[in-house]
Amino acid sequence: MTTLTDIVIEDPRWDKVGLDDLAEMAAANVLNYLGFSAEGYEIAVLGCDDPRIADLNAEFRGKPTPTNVLSWPSYDLAPAQEGDTPHAPPPPDPIMGESLGDIAIAFETCAREADEAGKAMSDHVTHLVVHGVLHLLGYDHVRDRDATLMEGLETKILGKMGIADPYSR
Repeated sequence: MTTLTDIVIEDPRWDKVGLDDLAEMAAANVLNYLGFSAEGYEIAVLGCDDPRIADLNAEFRGKPTPTNVLSWPSYDLAPAQEGDTPHAPPPPDPIMGESLGDIAIAFETCAREADEAGKAMSDHVTHLVVHGVLHLLGYDHVRDRDATLMEGLETKILGKMGIADPYSR
């Protein structure tokens, strides 16, 4: 069996968190929950620090500040109608596979958010990878009904993984 995630660790603190295993588990659970086989798909995950993600955020979003997670989908799968399910990604080529896109996640921001929320770092990182993978699959949270759909999926997927609702206070 091939792995779904291709991990690049720029900040060695991610090794202690086990980003490789957390990302693989989170991505596979998202695809499984949505009815897609993980076989043949690939997602690149960059474990970086705040300065690196601030540079990426500035370059791609015009916001020169750190953020927790960024994603770059390979395909525009977003639905036309607010609240609708995104389009399915193309099936993977049996030989070459299919990239769903890239995710970057910042250590300091994730650690701070987990600490402030009183959550285990592993749970918060898993949530952010689930969130990023959903973005790769065309889900978003800009429009209200899209946000409701995406957050509901995150809560259900994480619940199946034994992780509490990240949106409950």
